[in-house]
Amino acid sequence: MPSERILEEKKKIVLEMTENLKSKAGVFVDYKGIKVNEDTEMRVKMREADVDYSVIRNRLMKLAIKNVGFDDLESVLAGTTSLAISKDDPIAPARIVKEYADKLPNYFEIKAGFMDGKIMSADEVKAIASIPALPILQAQFLGTLLAPIASLAVVLKAVAEKDGAVADVTGTTETPVEADPVKEEAPEAAPAEETAPAEEAAPAEENEKDIESKKEEE
Repeated sequence: MPSERILEEKKKIVLEMTENLKSKAGVFVDYKGIKVNEDTEMRVKMREADVDYSVIRNRLMKLAIKNVGFDDLESVLAGTTSLAISKDDPIAPARIVKEYADKLPNYFEIKAGFMDGKIMSADEVKAIASIPALPILQAQFLGTLLAPIASLAVVLKAVAEKDGAVADVTGTTETPVEADPVKEEAPEAAPAEETAPAEEAAPAEENEKDIESKKEEE
């Protein structure tokens, strides 16, 4: 009989497998015949995508699937089996596994999978794998949300320009103040005041010599 220590180790493994089956998504793989360099390359890609990939023991996994109600997966737990799981990205395991299943059809085969507590067939896993990665999906979703706003901004800008308004980059418009085409006439300068004609200067007083000459003539 197995020792107490071995039994505790197996229980620990089954418990860990059970937690893995509660992940966002996972894919069971038959990896027979894959070469070391190919396996290493694939594991690097898995780590970069935050996907945990490991070889599993079928007998212990059969105990784990019962803990989460995945009894229908028991039929695929034969031969060489590995499991790729992700706790965040539901598409990543299927995408990477399918990439290597297409590249190595004789050595790498998809058995089945699960997502959000539901079992998927091999064909369903392949269909899921064609969906873009989560960051790309998020960007596409954001672009879909912003598209109507961008279209509205273009329409408003066109209307503003048609009405003679100047549209700025924030979407607001300012209507320039129109200059008065008729300039105000400057008031005519008031006529200069007429100056009174200067009085004729009084004749200069006769000098004393003229007076004396007149007296002599008299």
